[in-house]
Amino acid sequence: MFYEMNIAGLTRKLPLCALSEELYIAGFVMFSDVELTEACAKELLAKAPEFDVIVTAESKGIPLAYEMARQSGKTYVVLRKEPKLYMVDVIRTTVDSITTAHVQTLCIGSIEAELIRDKKVLVVDDVISTGGSLASMEKILNKVGCDIVAKMAVLAEGDAIERDDIIYLEELPLFNADGTPKK
Repeated sequence: MFYEMNIAGLTRKLPLCALSEELYIAGFVMFSDVELTEACAKELLAKAPEFDVIVTAESKGIPLAYEMARQSGKTYVVLRKEPKLYMVDVIRTTVDSITTAHVQTLCIGSIEAELIRDKKVLVVDDVISTGGSLASMEKILNKVGCDIVAKMAVLAEGDAIERDDIIYLEELPLFNADGTPKK
């Protein structure tokens, strides 16, 4: 089963994936879709307020953050899922996302933290659904000390559609087992 939708002027068929017997989501993955990544970055930048740095969480938001940085000439920083050897004075928090089966970690090292400290930060992701990943990113960014000027995503899914604190391009419904959108 697939859900066909228009995103940034492009039509894509998203596979429906079961989260439970009664709940399916449309799988949105920008990896390998350069045309879509470029188009989404352009449209999000047109909606973005003034900013200094783009921040995303590893891993699905990376192509989008990179492309937005490339088009805007700004820097981007990735919050990692686990500390790497090159990271010092690591700041970390946990994240519970709808698309992963277990609680994960997000972290940033002091070198990357200095790139965003006291800066106007644009937080970007591919999809905002429950807001778990977004809340974890905000926790780390608040510890670092920056000004989050906007939270953006390509798609808002489920309850996120009702949020007034995010900017997104398109609404993505949740689905029943038969592939019909939930009401």
